Amino acid sequence: MHSYTPAEKRERNKLFRKGFRQALADCVDPALERRIERIDAAAAERGQRELNALYAVRETDRQAVANAKAAMRTAPRQDRASARQKVRDAEQQLRRSERAVNRAENS
Repeated sequence: MHSYTPAEKRERNKLFRKGFRQALADCVDPALERRIERIDAAAAERGQRELNALYAVRETDRQAVANAKAAMRTAPRQDRASARQKVRDAEQQLRRSERAVNRAENS
């Protein structure tokens, strides 16, 4: 996963266009390629950190679902309805975090 900042996107696009014109003339500057690789490396590293953070959030949400289910199973009869609602809320949050992880992994 890559996570480019807006400035990096602009710079990379500008360098790519410049490199494309140089490729047409068959004289690509190696410094240009190094700058693009440096931008890509920074974006990849940032993307990996963001993906690791999403994994941590997903694990926290999974644990919250497990805790809510355990609380529901041990709740007294009059508190079961609110405990069930807490389980539903925790599962909904887990689905949101799983979708975010899936989007990040597939982009």
